[in-house]
Amino acid sequence: MSATTDVHLQVSEAYSRAVTQPSGGGCCSGGAPKGVLAKIAGYGREELDGLPADAVVNSFGCGNPLAFSEVQAGDVVLDLGSGAGIDLIIAAKRVGPTGRVIGVDMTDAMIEKARANIAAARLANVEVRKGLIEQLPVEASSVDWVISNCVINLSPDKQSVFAEVARVLKPGGRMRISDVMVQDLPEEVRQNQALYGCCVAGAISEAKYLDGLRAAGLVDVAVRERVTYDAGQLRALAGSEVLRDGSVADLLATLAGKVWSAIVYARRA
Repeated sequence: MSATTDVHLQVSEAYSRAVTQPSGGGCCSGGAPKGVLAKIAGYGREELDGLPADAVVNSFGCGNPLAFSEVQAGDVVLDLGSGAGIDLIIAAKRVGPTGRVIGVDMTDAMIEKARANIAAARLANVEVRKGLIEQLPVEASSVDWVISNCVINLSPDKQSVFAEVARVLKPGGRMRISDVMVQDLPEEVRQNQALYGCCVAGAISEAKYLDGLRAAGLVDVAVRERVTYDAGQLRALAGSEVLRDGSVADLLATLAGKVWSAIVYARRA
């Protein structure tokens, strides 16, 4: 495992608070009411019906990385930063008993939640491993799909994450990742810890993101979908806890149209 940084520790603490406090909060939520983000992120009723309620209310993603994906029965799927397990469970149902799903997360509270939700869903084809996404505890060339939901923006070493995605994919394997992109963020925003926790301050531009995937050796790199956030959506994602700080709220108001979630696709040749 690569060295844990202060950023890793801050993010892990935020995730732990997010799943232990009734009001929610934490990464990619910033205090948004529990359960709201799964709806904002684009999960359909048919996907959420039948899932353990705990997996839904503790979903802090910015998109649905499995929407319209080509994941098939028998595939091996790896979820980076798998959290409370919503995408693990959806993927496990798609790959069926002949497939396998692996989640990797660095936060004990999230791993505990995910394992409980997997047990509640009575799934035997899912496992959750503790580790950092910059150095995955996964064998090289072993997975058909890599998915992730609003996690890579939080990494302090995104290029290592991209390299790990390329390493673990089988030849011809694919990734479909939902993440936050930004444009022209002022340094004041970059240095704001609350906005880092909202998945804004640590995000990079779309061009840099795609170039990073290509530099890791991936091909067919493309953005498949985009949702640009207006002021109201940014406030909803941040939530009341973050917005209590008037200076943060003022900063957030300047970011309308400069922050978006994207579904990013790539393939290992």
